[in-house]
Amino acid sequence: MSEPTERSTDTADDHARDSRTDTATQAFVAHRNLLFTVAYEMLGSAADAEDALQETWLRWADVDLDTVRDHRAYLVRITTRQALSRLRTLRRRKESYVGPWLPEPLLTAPDVADDVELADSVSMAMLLVLETLAPTERAVFVLREVFDLGYDEIAEAVDKSPAAVRQIAHRARAHVAARRPREVISPAETRGALAAFQQAIETGDLKSLLDMIAPDVVLLTDGGGVVRAALVPVVGADAVARVLGRIDAAMSLRPAQVNGYPALVLRRGSDIDTVMAVHIDNGLITGLYAVRNPEKLSRIDRETAVSR
Repeated sequence: MSEPTERSTDTADDHARDSRTDTATQAFVAHRNLLFTVAYEMLGSAADAEDALQETWLRWADVDLDTVRDHRAYLVRITTRQALSRLRTLRRRKESYVGPWLPEPLLTAPDVADDVELADSVSMAMLLVLETLAPTERAVFVLREVFDLGYDEIAEAVDKSPAAVRQIAHRARAHVAARRPREVISPAETRGALAAFQQAIETGDLKSLLDMIAPDVVLLTDGGGVVRAALVPVVGADAVARVLGRIDAAMSLRPAQVNGYPALVLRRGSDIDTVMAVHIDNGLITGLYAVRNPEKLSRIDRETAVSR
């Protein structure tokens, strides 16, 4: 006689469980772009950021949502902890990396450029500056300076006291300020300089090329030991111009929005060979970042959403 009651109880439990799963899924999806951006800015790798998000979801799915006051804050906390764990592993991996290490390039939407602070925070130049921070400093800087989280919220994410987080934030801010690009160039300015740069390469106009790169320009090429690339930074206008002059004329160069700024995608036939980003200071190209490692080019054919 008790079977119908047991069955109805089981059904009610199933409905409640499904409802909790739906709520968890909706919250995760609503904040996914933000969580990816947090993880990517901490790791510089889209593949590792996706892995961190997968771990975040697995932990989030087991959380009793009735105990969570702020879904966004809780998800950011989980993601930060997962990214910190991966960042420490990545640092050890980078110690044996062949040649210069560059962040994995992301094809970003045009509207990212409208948010100047977001575009600057995911730029190649800025991500390389973030690489010089210790893991906890990087997490605190990203959460505070890019996403404007409160010190109490950050403290929970990095397992530090709010007072300690304030000190870390101050130290990280000073560290970054001493190393970050001196001025933020608008995407429109970058686009114009990049068009002239592209034309000089395509036409082999060495004089024009030398006119637009700074005397102390630095070219970093990331082949990861898989494809041919310079194993040390190429420094100086003449040396960089010689390298750029050796770009195969059979390759096509096309502009694209990469990491919030205009960049060039070099293809050999239908295959992507290189993604080249630039940094500009006082009207001259001061930094060139050429990613050639095939493992880092797998996402460049599809747009990645980043947000704050």
